[in-house]
Amino acid sequence: MSSAAPRATGQDQGEDRLWSVEDHLEDILATVRPLEPIELNLLDAQGCVLVEDVTVPVSLPPFDNSSMDGYAVRVADVAGASEEFPASLEVVGDVAAGAADPVHVGPGQAARIMTGAPLPSGAETVVPVEWTDGGLGRGPVDRMRARSQAPEGAEGQVQVYRPAGPRAHVRAAGSDVRAGDRALAAGTLLGPPQIGLLAAIGRGRVTVRPRPRVVVLSTGSELVQPDEELAHGQIYDSNSFALTAAARDAGAIAYRVGAVTDDAETLRSTIEDQLVRADLMVTTGGVSVGAYDVVKEALAHVADEDEPGSGVEFRKLAMQPGKPQGFGSIGPDHTPLLALPGNPVSSYVSFELFVRPAIRTLMGLPDVHRPRTTARLAAGQALTSPQGRRQFLRGRYADGSVTPVGGASSHLVAALARADALIVVPEDTETVEPGAEVEVIRLG
Repeated sequence: MSSAAPRATGQDQGEDRLWSVEDHLEDILATVRPLEPIELNLLDAQGCVLVEDVTVPVSLPPFDNSSMDGYAVRVADVAGASEEFPASLEVVGDVAAGAADPVHVGPGQAARIMTGAPLPSGAETVVPVEWTDGGLGRGPVDRMRARSQAPEGAEGQVQVYRPAGPRAHVRAAGSDVRAGDRALAAGTLLGPPQIGLLAAIGRGRVTVRPRPRVVVLSTGSELVQPDEELAHGQIYDSNSFALTAAARDAGAIAYRVGAVTDDAETLRSTIEDQLVRADLMVTTGGVSVGAYDVVKEALAHVADEDEPGSGVEFRKLAMQPGKPQGFGSIGPDHTPLLALPGNPVSSYVSFELFVRPAIRTLMGLPDVHRPRTTARLAAGQALTSPQGRRQFLRGRYADGSVTPVGGASSHLVAALARADALIVVPEDTETVEPGAEVEVIRLG
């Protein structure tokens, strides 16, 4: 299934141009297409987006039913009932949830009814069992008298000590949704409550856009997997774990590939092998100008002569962190590929700004961006930012105020873990004083 439109790329044009954040994101979102709809069973559709309105075929609830355990009665028969002068009614039967042929309640009669059971014909209201003697009286003598005085064929007597108004403790048919109403609109993300509603109205299958499959791989011969022993010069591979988790958080089915060594041919082969299960590819590392930037080496000339518009373009963006970026499409299905820088903060910020919106676009969601707001910069040191770069600093947001967490360096993973927001400093701003208003991207 194709997830990207053919695009006119030129591997050289990105090298000389300094792209803005908006232009890079616009190019990505103009290329990525929502996935084709499929029909799925309800539980398989969790986390997917509806592509059609769902209409209610039958009212919910489909019949008047009791919201309490108690007795279904006529209003006139319990009017004026009190502790001193209870209403004594003949119990004519039980009405359980799912009862097909409920009893009829006539004058002076009552039917025991369970929560969710249909209101029997003739009954006008429900008296909770707590307002009665439960049909057994309040002592041994009362119980014996109730049984002995019951008419032939009746199931005893019940004493009612409080009146009930019309339709008290009755859930009306259609009080939740009525037949013909729109239950869910196209574009709805299906979570547990929505799945429950679909089941309640009898829909076992729905047409949705599937959750996109995202393959994440990191590059670098220095990378070691967690739980392995580090040698001198090695570091643990955190990026692939963070980005795979971020892709899942965005709604994708994400696959993490073990770190690939700094070998262009190995990387190219690994990416080609992974295309079979990818609607989107994400790499991290190897996109700068270093001697071992293998992603650029592996993908700069990966364009398929038989597939116009395929290929990956590497760019410089007017942002910090995350200046080096790559974007394009590869393979016969024009699978989108986003190549992110290797520093942990750079890769995560880049994911939030570019990859997450791409995933949400594949899902067919109407709003693909994290929420943004303005906040006062908390007291402390002023923020500084390089001229001509849009800076994204980590922060913690609370009650309209945001506090920077850690510094601007792109290796501060611990500070990133404590942040729940990104503070945005525009390209033309070099200093932000405490108390000034700043734009904030809310995370999580």
